[in-house]
Amino acid sequence: MSVFFEELDYRPTAIGAVSLRRRRDMRLGGDVYEIKLGDEFLMSSFFTVSEIALARLGLDAVSGARPDVVVGGLGLGYTARTVLERQETGSLVVVEMLEPVIDWHRNGLLPLGAGIVADPRCRLVQGDFFAMAAGEKGFDPQVPGRRFDAILLDIDHSPEALLDARSTSFYRPAGLEAMARWLKPGGIFGLWSNEAPDAAFTARLASVFAEAWAEPVTFANPLQDEPFTQTVYLARQEGG
Repeated sequence: MSVFFEELDYRPTAIGAVSLRRRRDMRLGGDVYEIKLGDEFLMSSFFTVSEIALARLGLDAVSGARPDVVVGGLGLGYTARTVLERQETGSLVVVEMLEPVIDWHRNGLLPLGAGIVADPRCRLVQGDFFAMAAGEKGFDPQVPGRRFDAILLDIDHSPEALLDARSTSFYRPAGLEAMARWLKPGGIFGLWSNEAPDAAFTARLASVFAEAWAEPVTFANPLQDEPFTQTVYLARQEGG
């Protein structure tokens, strides 16, 4: 196999085959890691600005000290690592549906994995974020019913572009209300989207939460030689 491209792992899952690839990018002068679901790209280390912004903006909005955080979707680990880079973070539960993704971090196939796994504040939980949001036990199997200061979600491409149709109901008011049960008073929900801000979805958040807003995240896209805008949606639970 060429030193410029290597498929590090390929496994079937309940929602399709998932693969981890590493390729050399001469423009960056280094390796790019990519996760694919079938033929669809889920995440690339080429673009990480908005995944990092999800953690930064979400935690900036939290008012309490030593926040307890949930990250939905481990991916390449950029959101989780950014949460852990903050010394004030009290604890982090990362919910990831795909067992191979967790294995890649634990086995050292991904550059950020060792630091995430070694941090005593962090636990990786294999589970369906959307089912846990709607269920009666929440996101922490060790402490059923536990509530959090922030829930940060990066799984689907956007509220309308879903990886799997089973998450459709989550983005409706009833689904958002069910998830909001697991936030402390004044807690923050943050959502990553690959699209520009959608006023209709912001309004939907505002119908459930005490406050909701969209933060555009614009960065240079070297593949297209032009700026590209993604979005971090934020919403605050009543009581803060």
